[in-house]
Amino acid sequence: MTTEISLEDLVLTEDPIQQSDVFLRAFNTGDGAVFDSLYREDSISNLSGGPLTGAERTKSITELLAQKPRMKATYKRSYTAGDTMLVVADYEIEITGPDGETAIMRGSCSDVMTRDKGGKWFVAVDRPVPAEAD
Repeated sequence: MTTEISLEDLVLTEDPIQQSDVFLRAFNTGDGAVFDSLYREDSISNLSGGPLTGAERTKSITELLAQKPRMKATYKRSYTAGDTMLVVADYEIEITGPDGETAIMRGSCSDVMTRDKGGKWFVAVDRPVPAEAD
């Protein structure tokens, strides 16, 4: 069952499949602010290839998404303990470089989500790991 996801009210839930849909929809907008709104203020993201947090994370996400990459993901599994959830997915990102050439990045991602006092889920750690090159 697919739930309509509003970009004006992105909410991560306890349903990891819906979370994957929200995450993908936000990423594929190309709007760094929309995607960054899914993260806790102190979250760590490795989308740039190294761990970034705060303003550096936001800047990196915004610059990456300005290139209008497209992501696909396949949910693999999740584990929940109280207000913390680990979600594992395989991903594929297609991005066009400044030279006009398209690159495909594939790998697996382990995302740690935490629930705030209001019950809303946010990304605490975003850890994509590229697949080994053939």
